[in-house]
Amino acid sequence: MPRRQWIVITAAAVLVLAGIALPMVFRAAPGTARDDPWAHVEKAPPPTVHKPLIQGPIATGPDATRTCLKCHATEAHDFMKTSHWTWLGREAMIAGRSVPSRIGKRNLINNYCISIQSNWEVCTSCHAGYGWRDDTFDFTNAENIDCLVCHDQTGTYYRSYDGGTPGEEVDLTAVAQSVGRPTRSNCGYCHFKGGGGDAVKHGDLDGTFYYPDDRIDAHMGKHGFECVDCHRTERHDMVGRGASVSADAENRLTCESCHSGAPHQNARLNTHVQAVACQTCHIPRMAVAAPTKMSWDWSTAGQDREENEHAYLKIKGSFEYAQNISPDYYWYNGRTQRYLMGDKIDPEGVTQLNPPEGDVHDSLARIWPFKVHRGKQVYDKVNRCFLVPKVAGEGGYWTEFDWDLALRLGSEATGLPYSGQYGFARSDMHWPITHMVATKDKALQCTDCHAENGRLEWARLGYDGDPAYRGSPRSVTVRAGVSSGEGSR
Repeated sequence: MPRRQWIVITAAAVLVLAGIALPMVFRAAPGTARDDPWAHVEKAPPPTVHKPLIQGPIATGPDATRTCLKCHATEAHDFMKTSHWTWLGREAMIAGRSVPSRIGKRNLINNYCISIQSNWEVCTSCHAGYGWRDDTFDFTNAENIDCLVCHDQTGTYYRSYDGGTPGEEVDLTAVAQSVGRPTRSNCGYCHFKGGGGDAVKHGDLDGTFYYPDDRIDAHMGKHGFECVDCHRTERHDMVGRGASVSADAENRLTCESCHSGAPHQNARLNTHVQAVACQTCHIPRMAVAAPTKMSWDWSTAGQDREENEHAYLKIKGSFEYAQNISPDYYWYNGRTQRYLMGDKIDPEGVTQLNPPEGDVHDSLARIWPFKVHRGKQVYDKVNRCFLVPKVAGEGGYWTEFDWDLALRLGSEATGLPYSGQYGFARSDMHWPITHMVATKDKALQCTDCHAENGRLEWARLGYDGDPAYRGSPRSVTVRAGVSSGEGSR
């Protein structure tokens, strides 16, 4: 038996036996309370029954909002300051820039449908407003707010691909009379279906969360949490950051918001908190029951061949999906770098659109699980930057299958110069995994990482071999509340 393999097996056995033979060494102090998942969750206020307060008929979305504003003008004013409305975050410093930037869905490029710019009518079907069809949308008009998409309790409300107007068959009076505290159905309407379909963007959010069981997520399945039990709001501003659209670490939702910084009964496990995010051990698999998109190659679009939504569509190109798989792991301190529109790329390499910041020497960084979506998207061969194509609507690629036309229309909308010469280049996009928390019996065990061919690539993470045997290069002081947790959108 090779010496390295013998060492790993022996060390793994020692770890297991230590937990059996020396339980008192690693057990929490007598009287230490176990975490109660509901102990730190604010009790929801009793619902207001709106049916006797709202008279119909209500004919349009803005009509419904005008009814809401009679009692909720302050709430509308607060909501209009949030990123759910502006689709922009607060100003933040981004690596490589000397001045702060204000970024969000409104002005970023991704490697899915690329950008909302020039594609507003379709993309803004997930914006909490009515009628955002072009760059003239009035963000100062409270009557443009769609209160119903977040508060409908009938389960019948839906929006068109025409700037987010309500579907023609929706009974707006009944929906307005039903409004209440947001549920998983309200949040999932947009967040489970980002990128054009169920489970497309997120590796840890999909339609199985509408009615999850314990296998999908311990918080929402076993304990019956709603999204807003953790993603709480203050003046309609919701706690949580999405690494796809945020660069800083402000307003993060952490596991320690509800759990102790040393949550285990076993002290050896608690020592991992200084280097390992809670999610790494407690979310061993992503896309547990619904396949998620792992790659998207736009360069093959436009071909007349057999179509399959999980493999190839003429309007979009080729895809790869995967289900019930292990995440990838990277250091992450809550901040990301960000590719911004117009940034130069190396078309021979892979452009990282939002790489997580942190490394083995960063005391605030933890090893996190990620879904990495690998794209191949259109760029300008002369200006050497990614371009924004108009894909939806009149003249869009999905209608005309003409890249040159789509790129000229996209250039008009964004102001990005287009040389007339285009190609396709690779990109990666990182999505932190923070939902699909497994029950404790399904969490990773010692040998999942500390064994031959374990799931962590120690050299890539900056270690000289497995730190269980070689020691760690990190020298950190761990404080309760600095470790892990991240909201996802």
